[in-house]
This record gives sequence, C-alpha cells and structure tokens, in this order.
Amino acid sequence: MRLQITHETRYTYEQPARSIMQILRLTPRNHDGQHVVRWRIEPGAEGKLTSGSDHFGNIVHVFSADESVQDLAIVAVGEVETSDVAGIVRQAVERVPDGCYLRSTISTEADEAIRAFAEKQRDGAGRTLPTLHNLMEAVHGAIRFDRDPTSTSTTAAEAFALGLGVCQDLSHVFIAAARHLGIPARYVSGYVLPPEGVVMQQAGHAWAEGLVPDLGWVGFDPTHLTCPTPSHVRVAIGLDSSEAAPIRGSRRGGGGETMAVRLTVEPAPGGQYQRQE
Repeated sequence: MRLQITHETRYTYEQPARSIMQILRLTPRNHDGQHVVRWRIEPGAEGKLTSGSDHFGNIVHVFSADESVQDLAIVAVGEVETSDVAGIVRQAVERVPDGCYLRSTISTEADEAIRAFAEKQRDGAGRTLPTLHNLMEAVHGAIRFDRDPTSTSTTAAEAFALGLGVCQDLSHVFIAAARHLGIPARYVSGYVLPPEGVVMQQAGHAWAEGLVPDLGWVGFDPTHLTCPTPSHVRVAIGLDSSEAAPIRGSRRGGGGETMAVRLTVEPAPGGQYQRQE
C-alpha cells in the first residue's frame, strides 16, 4: 500500500530563543517491504539544514536557525510504499554488531519483576521466535495502553510496575525482557495507519525488533499485538527511545516552551490499505 504522511512538530517559546539546534530523525529509509516514494523536511524558520547518518544507520538532519525564533515548526512530509514481509527486516542499513543490542540502558534495564516475567515467556523448546511472540502477547496483556500516564523519561521498570503506558513504554518493557533472555532487541520509531475514523494523531508510533536465528531482525508491536504490517512505516532504530527520537535539540534563551504535534497518516489516493486496530 502507499501511505502519505504529514508530521508537524511546533515549538513555541515564551521569549525569542537566541539560537536553536534540532537533530531530526524523521526520514525513513528504503528496505525490503518499504520504499520511500518522496520525502522532504521543511523547517519553519530561516537556517541551515544538513543531512547525514548516525552510528545506527538512521538518516539524520541537523537544523540550526540563523536568527532568534519564538515559534518554530518542523514538518516532515512524504509518501511511502509498503508491502507485507511478515515483520522481517531485510536489506536494511546495519552499522553496529548485533551484540550491541544486548546492552541495557537506563530506560530498558530489567528489574527483578521484569526478569521473572521474561522467564515465564521462554519457549519450552528454547526457540527464539516463539519466545518473542510469547513475550509480545504477555507485554500486551500486562501493560494497558493509555495515552498519557507516563513521561518520556519513564523506565521499563516503572511502566511495568504501573501497568500502564504508551507505545514507548510497551516497547521498552519488551526490549528489557528480551535482552534478559539473551535475545538482542532494539527500539523502532515510526508511523502507523490509525484505526478508521482517526484523522489526526498527536504522536508517532514505536515498536521493537528482536534478532531471530536464520531469519534476522523481526518486528514486534506489543501495543497492537502484531508483527509490523504494511500499515507500519519504519523510520529510526536505537537501543531505546532516546536514540531513535524524532526530534532532539537544544537552545539558548526562550524561557518556557510548549510543543504541539500534528500527525496524519493516511492512504495515498487510489492506494489499497489495511488499518491497524
């Protein structure tokens, strides 16, 4: 299917910020099952926009404003053609050894509760793929999706204890549990076609990938209880959400800050599609 995406992030400052630098991981890459038809980044202020890639292979843009700014919008817009590959990620850019994704971070540290939870999901025959499917189902059942119970700094252990979370939290718990079981796992940021009737979204989506022998990297979306479908658009990867965040930056001055996100993901005209419930 072909999806068209418009993702606007707007920052408003109490006073003009003297200087701003934003690191943008907003551009998807081509790989098996995903082809970027067109894509562009549109900063809403005069400045310099440079492109490159990070150590994970994500496409990264850096925007720095030339003058003081009180209102800044960053817009990513484009179309992506997707197909069903059963969640298996092939022909993607891989920059770091697979073993790197066994390393825990503050956000993905498995505490005693998560370790005990993970052990219950091991496949009886020791197979990795069934274990990861068990884990996805268990995380989906253990953590109720709630749009606003946590913050961007909530850890996997905190979300697991709370039993509530957004897609970032469910993904962090899945990753923490998988790594405890000795399975390399990583965080994925991207987009997903919303359910019928939902036009505007207030955030992108997140899921996880686990490394399966003889298959490679496979995606698992514990929020929707599915491996990624053609409704998913994969943008960036990292050890946790901080390394795959769509926008991170710094500024001088400006006082208080408010941020608003407007995101639409919809079928391109004439495209066949399958909405993610």
